[in-house]
Amino acid sequence: MSLPEANAVQGAAPVTPKPHVGFLKNNLREYGMLISLVAIMVLFQVLTDGTLLRPLNLTNLLLQNSYVVIMALGMLLVIVAGHIDLSVGSVCGFIGALAAVLMVEYEWHFIPTAIVSIAAGAVIGAAQGWFVAFRKIPSFIVTLAGMLVFKGLTLALLAGQSVGPFPVEFQRLSSGFIPDPLGGDTLRTTSLVVGALAAAALVFFKLRGRAKLKAHGMEQEPYAFFLVKNLFFAAIILFFSYLLSTYKGLPNVLVVMAVLIVVYDFVTNRTTIGRRIYALGGNEKAARLSGVKTQRLAFLTFVNMGALVALAGLVFAARLNTATPKAGLGFELDVIAACFIGGASASGGVGRVMGAVIGAFIMGVMNNGMSILGIGIDYQQVIKGLVLLAAVFIDVYNKNK
Repeated sequence: MSLPEANAVQGAAPVTPKPHVGFLKNNLREYGMLISLVAIMVLFQVLTDGTLLRPLNLTNLLLQNSYVVIMALGMLLVIVAGHIDLSVGSVCGFIGALAAVLMVEYEWHFIPTAIVSIAAGAVIGAAQGWFVAFRKIPSFIVTLAGMLVFKGLTLALLAGQSVGPFPVEFQRLSSGFIPDPLGGDTLRTTSLVVGALAAAALVFFKLRGRAKLKAHGMEQEPYAFFLVKNLFFAAIILFFSYLLSTYKGLPNVLVVMAVLIVVYDFVTNRTTIGRRIYALGGNEKAARLSGVKTQRLAFLTFVNMGALVALAGLVFAARLNTATPKAGLGFELDVIAACFIGGASASGGVGRVMGAVIGAFIMGVMNNGMSILGIGIDYQQVIKGLVLLAAVFIDVYNKNK
């Protein structure tokens, strides 16, 4: 006699898993990515004899991956909606070239240049989104064509040569640091205070969110996990803020990334349009029958992607202090890999903002750590490819179960 039958015969209540076990099982992907990032950082910290988390290297790690994180936020929405964008690398390079021509050759101020560049990125996204959403051409084909088109336009715009340098004010977008009005000889006090405020704000808003869920009788994560997770995140923010404060402080681009992450996390979790994007990717027909304007929604995800790619192109150009014909080469692979490694589903409807960010930093830490260890670019590509394949395999395996 089986256990359920025995319980029924004896009149005993059926055996049910403990709440925290069920919660962990349902959120294994989210916690697994975070644990993976921590494990990879600890591994490379040991293998590099502490070089990975030195303030200078940590700053470089943030600057090197800033544009990937920015584009990953847009790519996540595209993937969740059930599409893909292969043109992001080429468009990123094209926007950098456009900004270079405007600032260097036509002597535009960097503010109108940035506005025009981001608008151009949104228009490019709108053009590709129109073909995908309203003409029903597969996004793979449309954006593959876009990849080729904007590679060619970048070469034509730059006449095959690099253009630079940029004004110092523009360079600060990527290479600058927040001011330190509080002063500090060996420690950037302002950066440390900003980090402490960010950690306190994280705990405050998470507690308030939990209280709202409880008031509405909605499912919550076990209190022990909630407490440990958020205290851990707060401690990490404080720790990294301190490390960065001992060097030059918080980079400007980190502030830009943080604002974007908060905004997109809010949009995907707390707004109607965010829920509709997930519904679109989960089942387009059902979403359309429910009254969701699926064509317009898919179109807007590409417009958003184009604007974020343009911003990433400006950040990347400012970091290099020049625009080159080969800028953006292979970026689309890192961005797409970041989303899939971070838990996005290849079939759409699944993915989180923090997952994409964690995926981007997993790729960034691996790149940085392997470079410090002297591993050649050939083996780096092999390892990253295997990691991506493993992430997608786990997603498909879990879905088939």
